[in-house]
Amino acid sequence: MKYIEFDKSKPYDCILLGRVAVDFNPVDYHCPLNESTTFKRYLGGSPANIAVGLARLGKKAGFFARVSDDQFGTFVTDFFENEGIDTSRVTRCTNGEKIGLTFTEILSPTESSILMYRNEAADLKLGPADIDDDYIKQGASLLISGTALAQSPSREAALKATLLAKKNNIPIIFVIDYRAYNWKNNDEISIYYSMVAEKADLIIGSRQEYDLTERLWGLVGSDEASAAHWHACGAKIVIVTHGKEGSAAYTNDGKCYRIKPFPIKLLKSFGGGDGYTSAFLYGLFEGWEIIDALEFGSASAAMLVASHACSQDMKNAEEIKAFIAEKKAEFGEMVARG
Repeated sequence: MKYIEFDKSKPYDCILLGRVAVDFNPVDYHCPLNESTTFKRYLGGSPANIAVGLARLGKKAGFFARVSDDQFGTFVTDFFENEGIDTSRVTRCTNGEKIGLTFTEILSPTESSILMYRNEAADLKLGPADIDDDYIKQGASLLISGTALAQSPSREAALKATLLAKKNNIPIIFVIDYRAYNWKNNDEISIYYSMVAEKADLIIGSRQEYDLTERLWGLVGSDEASAAHWHACGAKIVIVTHGKEGSAAYTNDGKCYRIKPFPIKLLKSFGGGDGYTSAFLYGLFEGWEIIDALEFGSASAAMLVASHACSQDMKNAEEIKAFIAEKKAEFGEMVARG
């Protein structure tokens, strides 16, 4: 059953809005960040990673963003263009703002942390004037990353894009994507996350992210209550992720679909979520059953936590399908669904 209809005549399968950053992942594993000496540089930021994932899977993506007017800004726009992602709405900052930097720490395969530098971050300078109706109309869907709501003027830009998509009957995907940086208090988080979630057709987030979103609604802790609340607001699909425990997709016809992680030898414990989202969306855009799209997302996530990068290591559809077949041959048909 198709819960969300996407207009396949549009030039872009998805137009994304939000964080574009630069990641530095350590090459010297299993030591604290203060002792790491060597890093590899990658494109980063959740919506940017998702855009790359969609492009690797053969989908057309556009992007609303602001980047720094320097070599790192050139690096990320060049990376996008090489992946086939449209950069006509990716603009340079004019007042010296710098792109957000993320340094990761890989203490063990299951213990990682992230250190972000986001003071006066370029992506948060995206403003309402950067958002135009004509470009929104070219997308079969709009994806809003919750980090874009953390601060003005990016906050207003995200809300304007949401309203324009709603006006034009374009499905809205809300990836909660909570990062503590730049938020002032929990009430603020709940207010602005709720403003987008109330208009979204698909919401994706962890249990913690839903708790922050629903703080003012008093729904903390219950996946079923979260799903019922957002379905009543109009959401067609509500996905709650639980890390190594897997995830569940609640649909507005009262069904629940659950998936577990695929067995994999971990390298790191971050980065899988963006692969999960891009691969799940691919399945949704292709008209797959929800459980098949979830399985595809879970497989992509597993492949990414076993690799060093996120954006750079996104897989194509044939690679993900081969991985699923290999794991089913080894562990059984229901390895992730059971």
